[in-house]
Amino acid sequence: MTNSERLAQLDIALPTVAAPVAAYVPAIRTGNQVWTSGQLPFVAGVLPATGKVGAEVTAEQAQDYARIAVLNALAAVDALVGIDQVTRVLKIVGFVSSAEGFTGQPGVVNGASNLVGEIFGEAGSHARSAVGVAELPLGSPVEVELIVEIAD
Repeated sequence: MTNSERLAQLDIALPTVAAPVAAYVPAIRTGNQVWTSGQLPFVAGVLPATGKVGAEVTAEQAQDYARIAVLNALAAVDALVGIDQVTRVLKIVGFVSSAEGFTGQPGVVNGASNLVGEIFGEAGSHARSAVGVAELPLGSPVEVELIVEIAD
């Protein structure tokens, strides 16, 4: 089954690539890898929420936003090389705008990790970082970066 077929089976449509909010490109290819820029959880060009996780945003909501952000990262990969070229997810880096004392960053970033596992199966097993930060662009509660291996 191709990655496109798996997305269809899961009833997941990749969104339109989010327009950069600064001087960068959404994704870049080097050799047999694609690295994405950090992706916010934009839905149709709008952030669904702003604020810190553990204060204005719950951990459960943030987990959903991490899922949206990784879909935006996958859309950037798809636009650059095609989603069916992905042979393995190598790494996810998740940033969580955290209220003082919030330590549930790994659970939040599981929203992204679990989704790539659903889509790519064993090829979705990846290295990962889940980092708490004071602020993120535009007040976003989460930001996700993705590195994938692609077919030659």
